Amino acid sequence: MKLTGALVLLGAALLLTSGGNCGICPAINKDLDLFLGGSVSDYVDYVSQYINESAVLKTAEFLKICVDSNLTEDDKANAKSLVEKIEANPLC
Repeated sequence: MKLTGALVLLGAALLLTSGGNCGICPAINKDLDLFLGGSVSDYVDYVSQYINESAVLKTAEFLKICVDSNLTEDDKANAKSLVEKIEANPLC
C-alpha cells in the first residue's frame, strides 16, 4: 500500500471518538464516504458547509485529488472496511 493509503487508514482510525461509544459522528462518516467515493466538487461542497475558508477548501480539493489519483478502488474499499470493523467491535 502506498503512503497515501496508509495516511488515509491512519486518518480513518483517528476519526473515532473517544469514550464509551467509539462510533463515528454521522457528519464525519459522510465526509469519509465523500472523501473516498464522491467527486471532488461534492467533497469540497460538503467541507464548505463547515469551514468556508479558501485555504481550507483548496487543501480539501488538493487532498481529494491526491486520494483519487493515488488510491486504487481496493485501497478505498479497505479503508471503508477498516472503519466498519472498528465500529462493529464490541469493545468500543
